[in-house]
Amino acid sequence: MNDIQNREDIERLMHAFYAKATNDPVIGYFFTEVVPLDMQKHIPVITDFWETILFGKVMYRGNVLEIHQHIHQLSAFRSEHFERWVSLFTATVDELFAGDKAVLAKQRGESIATIMKLKTIHSGSPIGKPGGNPV
Repeated sequence: MNDIQNREDIERLMHAFYAKATNDPVIGYFFTEVVPLDMQKHIPVITDFWETILFGKVMYRGNVLEIHQHIHQLSAFRSEHFERWVSLFTATVDELFAGDKAVLAKQRGESIATIMKLKTIHSGSPIGKPGGNPV
């Protein structure tokens, strides 16, 4: 099994991951109902994001945190959503790749999920606070 070596590998990973994520009973509705994704538009953008993360090429210029905070306002994230995302992402990487970049992808995926969780569920907004919306 090869390591993640280039943009094409990242794109392959994203297609495989989103095939699972969009059909997942725990998180799938975020991608299909809350903010229905047009995969032809989303895959190049998310591939830019991961190419920036894994190879240091500044391809992505968006604000991932802002996007996820907006999604959280539409349909509140819970800890189980982030756990499921990490589980699916890690499993997909492991199915397709092995090596330093694959390990880095899994580490960064978990770190990003942790940051998103902290900045959405535990952000100090009414959502996630005692007396706020359930999370």
